[in-house]
Amino acid sequence: MAIRNVVQVGDEVLRKKCFAVTAFDEKLAQLLDDMKQTVRKEEGAGLAAPQVGILRRAVVIDVAEGFYEMVNPVIVEAKGEQTGYEGCLSVRGKRGVVTRPNFVKVEYFDRDGKPKKLIARGFFARAVCHELDHLDGILYIDRADRVESES
Repeated sequence: MAIRNVVQVGDEVLRKKCFAVTAFDEKLAQLLDDMKQTVRKEEGAGLAAPQVGILRRAVVIDVAEGFYEMVNPVIVEAKGEQTGYEGCLSVRGKRGVVTRPNFVKVEYFDRDGKPKKLIARGFFARAVCHELDHLDGILYIDRADRVESES
């Protein structure tokens, strides 16, 4: 495992749509392991592959509900609304007020290619939406009502 460099806003890789993962192999496992180690070192709630320069549909999320690896994730249902602050490991020193669904149902694959489903609520749902946005080249600052410097 290795800690990877987190790409910062301004790098064009963050604005590109990611490709689906088609090979569930050692290379994918290494990417997910590295992303897990990186998000924990950075003390983040999640990390998407483009944030480490890889244009693949893979994210890791580390929240109170547990650690999740999602490959080719798709939100199949979203309900409710919550508004709150978000930050991002790729947008250092800023935070913004963003409205997101309060409930999401997600279908995805694990690192071995097995189909999975999950339901996320509250902050977990916010983290899922934030990370999945990265896979389509969207940053939270694109959705924020306002962005401010962290104090």
